[in-house]
Amino acid sequence: MQSLLALSRLIDAITARVGKAASWLVLIVVLISAGNAVVRKAFNFSSNAFLEVQWYLFSAVFLLAAAYTLQKNEHIRIDLLNSKLSPRGRAIVDIVCTLLFLLPTCGLLIKFGWPMFMNAWTSGEMSSDAGGLIRWPAFLLIPVGFSLLLAQGCSEIIKRLAFLAGQGADPAAGKADPHQEEHV
Repeated sequence: MQSLLALSRLIDAITARVGKAASWLVLIVVLISAGNAVVRKAFNFSSNAFLEVQWYLFSAVFLLAAAYTLQKNEHIRIDLLNSKLSPRGRAIVDIVCTLLFLLPTCGLLIKFGWPMFMNAWTSGEMSSDAGGLIRWPAFLLIPVGFSLLLAQGCSEIIKRLAFLAGQGADPAAGKADPHQEEHV
C-alpha cells in the first residue's frame, strides 16, 4: 500500500502544479479579452485569432484544472446522500462512483480525443474563420486534460482504499471548508 500511496502523492503533486499553472491562464484570457476590446474600439480592428485564442485558453483552464478540482474535492456532488453517510460510507461511494463513472468516461474521451488531435496535427487543420488559428492545440487539450483527470481519479481511489484499510486519513476530511488551504 505504501508504494501506491507514494504514487498517489506523485500524481497529487503533478495535478497541483498543473492546476495552479492553469489558474494563471484566467489572467491571460482576461488580458487578451480586454486588449481585444480596446483595440477593436480604439482602432476599429479585430481578428478572429484573438477570439479563438481566448476559447483555446478557456478550454485549457477547464480541461487542465479538472483534475485539480477533483483533488480538492470541489466537484459538484449530491450532498443530500453524502452528508448522511459515515466517512467510510463516503469513501466506498467515492470509490464505486469513480470506478463506474469517472474512469470509464475519461478513458472514452481519451480514446476518441487522441485520434481527433492526431488528425488535426497531421492535416494541419486550421479554423474555417478568416484569420483563425491552427486547431491541434485545442484538440490536444482533450486527451491531456482527461488523462490528468483519470490519473487523479486513480489517486483518489488509492487514498480512499488506504483510509478503508486504516493506513491513511480520511481524504475528504476538512476539504469541504473553503477557507482551508492545503499546500503542496
